Amino acid sequence: MTSDTISAIATANGIGSIAIIRISGDDALDITKILTRNKIIEPRYATLTTIYDSEDTLIDEAIVIYFKAPHSFTAEHVVEIQCHGGFIVAQSILKATLNAGARLATPGEFSKRAFFNGRIDLSEAEAIAQLIEAKSEDAAKILAAQMKGSLKHFIENVRDEIIHILAFSEVTIDYAEEDLPPDLVEQIKSKLDELYILLNKTLQASKSREGLMQGFRVAIIGKPNVGKSSLLNALLNFDRAIVSEIAGTTRDTIEEQVKIGTHLIRMVDTAGIREASDEIERIGIERSLEAIEQSDIVVALFDNSREEDDEDKEIARLVSIARESKEVIVIKNKIDLEEKFSLESLNFDINLNSKDDVTPLISALELIMDRSNSSDEIMLISSRQINAVEVTMKNIQESFIPLADQELEIFSFHLNEAVKEMAGITRPFENDEMLDKMFGSFCLGK
Repeated sequence: MTSDTISAIATANGIGSIAIIRISGDDALDITKILTRNKIIEPRYATLTTIYDSEDTLIDEAIVIYFKAPHSFTAEHVVEIQCHGGFIVAQSILKATLNAGARLATPGEFSKRAFFNGRIDLSEAEAIAQLIEAKSEDAAKILAAQMKGSLKHFIENVRDEIIHILAFSEVTIDYAEEDLPPDLVEQIKSKLDELYILLNKTLQASKSREGLMQGFRVAIIGKPNVGKSSLLNALLNFDRAIVSEIAGTTRDTIEEQVKIGTHLIRMVDTAGIREASDEIERIGIERSLEAIEQSDIVVALFDNSREEDDEDKEIARLVSIARESKEVIVIKNKIDLEEKFSLESLNFDINLNSKDDVTPLISALELIMDRSNSSDEIMLISSRQINAVEVTMKNIQESFIPLADQELEIFSFHLNEAVKEMAGITRPFENDEMLDKMFGSFCLGK
């Protein structure tokens, strides 16, 4: 496959010990020879050499590695130049590659070429993109397995099962005037039932572990002055939120990332939920309610030192609703003070003083997040994959009625749609616009 030659810096911007410039395409080796003035560069050997620009000025001494097609990430000729890190050196070498005949790669173009050249499928490409931004060690392990084809094999097995049933249906259409044996119809339905259950199990496991991939969102809720900001500051180990005795000090949501166990999570300190006294506070409270809706875990705080009131009852109501769809941790705070709080509808998970020790909460959060990866199920890692499985399940379900009525043409139509959706998870060649959009979200140089 003939292709133009692309080049980009493959490492992050900033100062570091090493930067990597990646070149891919038919002229990758020739361009490298121009930069190094070397006539021979052996494949798969690390060659220490000098790098020059188009005016014969020395840029750097670097290591060059040549990967001969098709034995490279893109299945094209690829050269990686490992130079000294920094803002100037890598940019100078990149400019020299462009002057020598390469063009600047677009975001995700290396991965896109790997896909079109058959080196990876779309599920593996999505795993590569998400691995770069993995928010936990467990997520990284799942994505590494998908890069090796675990999801691809699962999709292929499901697709093959549907094709096998479809092939039988297509052949049987020729004998439509004859009734199919009842036990045969039941066997086909049984196989489709098994596939439906398998896909549904995978779908639900994937949705329940979404926070594992995207990073868990934890919303801290409670009425004003129960200690939400103190709790956030204690978790972050620095004073991020203003702490005051004045109700309504936090008038908007505050978000910060913190690492708990092997997980990187986003903590959201919300404005106290109460009747707003002005427009700004009202907006802040509305955002607090949105934060609860968008969170994976809700931490609800109640003040041990104050008698319960209508605001506490409203928080308890929100806790009850949140428990239906997400994990909730209910905390009795300020236990160092005289106990005055009592609300029969509440069962507390943790008692603590957020100014002294939040270890019990950290342990509870870590337990919930670790539990989210207790399943060995295959995981769908993007909304595109989830949608494809949902449509597949819908078509399988809708095929049952024409199967029972022995209307095999309609039955086959639904199975064909199911096969197309499953195949689209790995290689949807027919949708160029979707591919451009997906690879365009990748890092430059990847």
